[in-house]
Amino acid sequence: MGVTVLHVRLHLITVDPLLLGECVSYSESEVRPAVESQPGSLGMSLLTGAAPGGALLETFWASYAAMKATEKTAESLRGEMARRGRGTAAVECYEVPVFEREGALHGGEAARLTRMEVKRPTVDDVTEAFGDTAVPLLTETTGFDSALLFADPASGHLISETVWRDPQARTASPSVAAVIRADVLDAGDCVIRAVDDYRMVFSSARKA
Repeated sequence: MGVTVLHVRLHLITVDPLLLGECVSYSESEVRPAVESQPGSLGMSLLTGAAPGGALLETFWASYAAMKATEKTAESLRGEMARRGRGTAAVECYEVPVFEREGALHGGEAARLTRMEVKRPTVDDVTEAFGDTAVPLLTETTGFDSALLFADPASGHLISETVWRDPQARTASPSVAAVIRADVLDAGDCVIRAVDDYRMVFSSARKA
């Protein structure tokens, strides 16, 4: 019997910067309770600040089936958030093979998302290196709060998400590429596509 893997749905929202505050309030008062009341929900996170008017809403699920069952609800909530912000919304879905969190997040933390592309056959190797090598080293650095890895094995697209106590700790921290063995990255032909910094507005995400 296979192991059930956590899943995450990423809602990439771009809105009028002047309306971002209204969208944040809507996500806290309306989206959050709607998501967290769904069967299989493992909470959600809201991040802002990668670009003016940019927001990233993450909803976590105990299984692919649980995530799939909420597709229509997610589409409606995402569309309403974009409408209120006079902007656009896109969605991406991933497995979550690595989820390490030191404690509860209270809002205001500094997050960094690193988008990577690797050869599809090496996704498991890079995932293992992230969990076994990168995470232990990151947890030893000052101000560390959490490290997650999102993976799409079918495309070779990976996203690492690290969260730090404040922007100063994030700036002083090593990059993900710096703490994964070079031979693993070379074997996977790993390419860093983007590195974006965010502010954590809130997070109730959990492993179970």
